[in-house]
Amino acid sequence: MKKALIFTCILMLFCALPAEAQCAMCRAVLESEEGQAQAEGINDGIVYLMAIPYILVGGIAFLIYRNFRTKKN
Repeated sequence: MKKALIFTCILMLFCALPAEAQCAMCRAVLESEEGQAQAEGINDGIVYLMAIPYILVGGIAFLIYRNFRTKKN
């Protein structure tokens, strides 16, 4: 069971598809501009905002894991 879970996680890491982090309206407005610096900045900001909840949930999960691990010892 554990081997299958690890294999699935590794497989999912290698099967990632590229994605763009813009809504249709933002994309249409930013594509009409000459320079792409602003579009790249918008994309970076969206990815940054998307990453924060995952980092928080991961941190909480780590704290819970560490708490249960110390109680067993």
